[in-house]
Amino acid sequence: MKVLLVLPVLVPLTTAALALLSFRRAGRHRALGLAGSVLQLVVGIALLRAVHRGGIQSTQLGGWPAPYGITFVVDLFSALMVLLSGVIAVATSIYSLSDIDRERRAHGFYPLMHVLLMGTNGVFVTGDLFNLYVWFEVTLIASFVLLVLGNERPQMQGAIKYVAMNLIASALFLTGLGILYGSVHALNMADLSLKLPSLAPSIRITLAMIFLVAFGIKAAVFPLFFWLPDSYHTPPVTVAALFAGLLTKVGVYALVRVFTLVFVGDGGAAHALLLGIAAFTMAVGVLGAVSHREVRRILAFHSVSQVGYMVMGLGLFTLSSLSGAIFFVLHHAIIKSNLFLISGIMQSDGKDLRLDLQGGLLARSPGLSACFLVTALSLAGMPPLSGFWGKLILVRSGLEVGSRGATAVVATSLAVGLVTLISMTKIWNEAFWKPAPAPVDADLAMRERGTRPRALLYAPVVLLTALGFTLGMAPEPLLGVVRRAAAQLADPTDYVRAVLGEGRR
Repeated sequence: MKVLLVLPVLVPLTTAALALLSFRRAGRHRALGLAGSVLQLVVGIALLRAVHRGGIQSTQLGGWPAPYGITFVVDLFSALMVLLSGVIAVATSIYSLSDIDRERRAHGFYPLMHVLLMGTNGVFVTGDLFNLYVWFEVTLIASFVLLVLGNERPQMQGAIKYVAMNLIASALFLTGLGILYGSVHALNMADLSLKLPSLAPSIRITLAMIFLVAFGIKAAVFPLFFWLPDSYHTPPVTVAALFAGLLTKVGVYALVRVFTLVFVGDGGAAHALLLGIAAFTMAVGVLGAVSHREVRRILAFHSVSQVGYMVMGLGLFTLSSLSGAIFFVLHHAIIKSNLFLISGIMQSDGKDLRLDLQGGLLARSPGLSACFLVTALSLAGMPPLSGFWGKLILVRSGLEVGSRGATAVVATSLAVGLVTLISMTKIWNEAFWKPAPAPVDADLAMRERGTRPRALLYAPVVLLTALGFTLGMAPEPLLGVVRRAAAQLADPTDYVRAVLGEGRR
């Protein structure tokens, strides 16, 4: 067994277990949480390096041969997602040292955080659909508890919608698994890529739609997105940033993996449907953002809107568009997590995040203002920042396809980019540019901040801002890896060979 392939799951599992064993010493949780996150980042770097040099890697747990055993398989797309998980884990762990209060630490924030990371990494490295379902459930359980940790009324209201929709997704997923196994007696994705074409087209299309809805709920695509804006603004900022960076990306990853490896034989109709979903997701999400005046709700609606760009790349289904989708996933996770972390600092002076109660941040916090400006412009796709390169690749891919649907979704993406810039400008004008509506209440600000080290709030923001800025100014190294990852998705022959061996292609 190749131990490196198991470490993305084993490291957060061990971290969570050690934190639980020292449950009565909650002070140790912070050190364990940060150490586990740093180790996960190291594992992500090592895994990407191994796959980049040695090709797709796979291993069978328990000694059972594929396709009967539990398969872990990592291609470049999986490795990039594990690395991304490590980056988000480190940033949110540092931020949590100052943001998460003693009560939430005592109730198991750090073990839950690492169980969530274990679930997301399990999704990224698993090679069969049943274990994909298992890792989804691990992620759901951990995320639900994190969402309600603190037991505040808004949290409970958001959690009810979140868990209800995700339970529906789980039920649909399990139903699809039952039909799939009953039809071809296989759930290993590499094996399914060989066996599924023998099924009747009507059964394949039905299964594809079941999985599209199940994963679409996880990814928060139109019209299944409404749980996200009602959930992401309720938990602590650390949790919201962790969710924004990883949870919807898990759904997008599952969509990309299944519709490039398993359901690839009925191309046209499925891709046209995905393009329509992408266009509506972009448009509805950005209109929701424009209509709100609370910073975290605006950011939550933008999370919905930006998922549309990722689905657009899958719907166009060219080598270039898949490259754009992968690049956009990586860019958006970094940028959106950073914006949520920035929103927490904006709130740390004791004010509400409603824009009418904000103001004067440019004068009080020029460093934070610079970080917000760079990150917001990147989200809107302004050149030469990272969001521009992701959108440029997708727009060029759509124009190259040249169909009516592709042209329509390209036009939508350009219009949505403009409206995104308008909504980000609204936050800048109201919270940073205009004078404060009233003098800052120093006593209230001190009560809100307590004795929290401010450097621990700013450090991850500066790091993520620098990382996002670097991806924009020097995108070619990452684009080279992303193109290779897209080539592996477009032609799954190497994936199938890595899992099943040379005799099965």
